[in-house]
Amino acid sequence: MGANETFPTNARLHSPTDFARVFEFHRSAASGRLVLYACPTADASETSGGRSPVRLGMSVSRRIGNAVVRNRWKRRLREAFRRVQERLPAGNDFVIVVRSSSGEQRVETRTKCAPPPVPSGEKGASHVEEAILALAARVVGRPGYAAATWAATPSAKHPPKKRHR
Repeated sequence: MGANETFPTNARLHSPTDFARVFEFHRSAASGRLVLYACPTADASETSGGRSPVRLGMSVSRRIGNAVVRNRWKRRLREAFRRVQERLPAGNDFVIVVRSSSGEQRVETRTKCAPPPVPSGEKGASHVEEAILALAARVVGRPGYAAATWAATPSAKHPPKKRHR
């Protein structure tokens, strides 16, 4: 693998605090099964290239399917992010959530829905890449996004949810 073909540690969101910060910023856009949340990077340090890093976090729920399906989604998202990382707006943290079904496909019955298919092949890869770019442009391009600031302390009204193991 070349230097550009990896998903480096500095391009990932790791801690629950980072995820909570992005979710609490309340800026998102959705398209089909993907929801993209965005927040300006908390650490304003520049990299050697003069560009703030773009970081990604992923959330793929157990509702999506078994471990094989979830990992397939994560691999597809990581690869798409790696390919479009240079074209995303610098200095932002993104979290991509895979929904179990899109709004128009929800069934009001209590029957179990089939898990969302993972886009496969080159056509599926380009579809996910285009979706990430479009969602990021939609969120970051909204009026007031650049002027909005995130409070350093999480709101007392909505504390981060505790994870049960």
